[in-house]
Amino acid sequence: MTVLLENLKGAVNRNAEFKTVIALIINNTEVIFEGALKGTISEIPKGNNGFGYDPVFIPEGFDKTIGEMNAAEKAKISHRAKAVQKLIAYLQSEVR
Repeated sequence: MTVLLENLKGAVNRNAEFKTVIALIINNTEVIFEGALKGTISEIPKGNNGFGYDPVFIPEGFDKTIGEMNAAEKAKISHRAKAVQKLIAYLQSEVR
């Protein structure tokens, strides 16, 4: 995280995105499910929750980092959860 903040020092464009991609191969067919969370990188770390870049990632529509969010708040916007929800919906509607 320190290297990231050093590399972005003075940068105007601090846009970032977390992305999860799940690949399912079923009946010899590959299906891809993506979940994304767009946001920006803060200038300083804030919060002790989460891991990795969570203390410097501010999701679009929020004024705090993921590191400042509690588990319930984070789960509502999670890029991983979005991808898994798409996978579950596919399995429920397509595979019987």
